[in-house]
Amino acid sequence: MMKRLRIGLVGCGNWGKNILRDLVSLDCEVHVVARSKESKQRARHFGATKIVASVGELSMPHGFIVATPSATHAEVIEQLIGEYPGIPIYTEKPLVIDSASAKRLARKAADTLFVMDKWRYHPGIHALRDIARKKEFGRVIGLKCTRVQWGSPHDDADCIWHLLPHDLAITQEILGSIPEPVFAKGEIVGKEATGIIGVLGSEPWVVITVSCRYPDRKREVRLFCEGAVAVLDDAYSDHIQIALSSSLNKKDSPDIITRLISTELPLKKELEAFVSFLLGGPPPKSSSAEGALTVKRISQLRKLANLG
Repeated sequence: MMKRLRIGLVGCGNWGKNILRDLVSLDCEVHVVARSKESKQRARHFGATKIVASVGELSMPHGFIVATPSATHAEVIEQLIGEYPGIPIYTEKPLVIDSASAKRLARKAADTLFVMDKWRYHPGIHALRDIARKKEFGRVIGLKCTRVQWGSPHDDADCIWHLLPHDLAITQEILGSIPEPVFAKGEIVGKEATGIIGVLGSEPWVVITVSCRYPDRKREVRLFCEGAVAVLDDAYSDHIQIALSSSLNKKDSPDIITRLISTELPLKKELEAFVSFLLGGPPPKSSSAEGALTVKRISQLRKLANLG
C-alpha cells in the first residue's frame, strides 16, 4: 500500500491556498505554517491537516513547499535546510530575488531544492517544445513571449521579479536552455520598475516583454520556425495555432493548422511531479541550478536596462 505523504506547506496566501487544495486532492497530509488570521482561515477552508505558527513546529515531513512572498524565500529556505537537512524543498518561483543567495542555496541543496515553474508543465508549452525539438517545421529562428497586465498583486518585489521567471522557464522548456541576454530596456514609473523588454541570444533569439502597465491582460508565446509560426495565445487556450510559411505572400490570411491540447491545469501537474519524486520517482523540473540561472538572467537583464 502506498504511504500517505506528509507535506509541510509554508505560507497559505492567495496562491498557497491553491497549492493546498491540489495537495489534498492528491491525498497528501498537509501541515501548514500560517500566521495571519486570513492565512489560517484559508488553511482550514482548503483542508489542512494541521496548522502551526512556525517552521520549527512542523512534524517531520516527507517534503516542503514554500509559498511565501518572494522576498522571504532565501530566509525560509535557509531555515528549512538548517532545521530539516536532506528533506526535499519545492519553492514557488523565483527561487530568490538576488544572485548571491541563489548561488548559495543551489550549492547547499543541489539535489533537494526545486523551483515550481508551472509553465514547464503547461500542455501548450509542451506542444511548442515538441515542434522545436523535432524540427517539425525546420530550424527554430526565435521565440517571443508576452506577459502583460494592469497592476501587480505583489508588493514584496516589483512585477519583473514576478512575471519574468515564467517566460524564462518557458524558454528553458522549449529551447532547452536560457541564452545570454544581449539587450534590455526598462519601464519605470516614479522609482518603480513596471516592465522590461529583453532580448537573449541570437540563433535562436528570444524576445520577452513583461509589464504591469497594460490595460489588456495578455499571455502569448510565439515560436518562429523556418516553415511556420506556432502560437499559444492564452494560458487557458485549448489549442495552438500553426501558420504555415508556404502561404506567405499568396493571400491575405495564412494557411492555419489548429492543434488541440489538454486544458489540465499545470499547477496540479507540477505537484504530481513532486509527489511522485517523494515516492521514489524522477526529480521535478526545475532544479536549483536552473532556478539560480533564472535569477542570474533576470539580474543581467535588469543591469542592461539600468533597473538595478
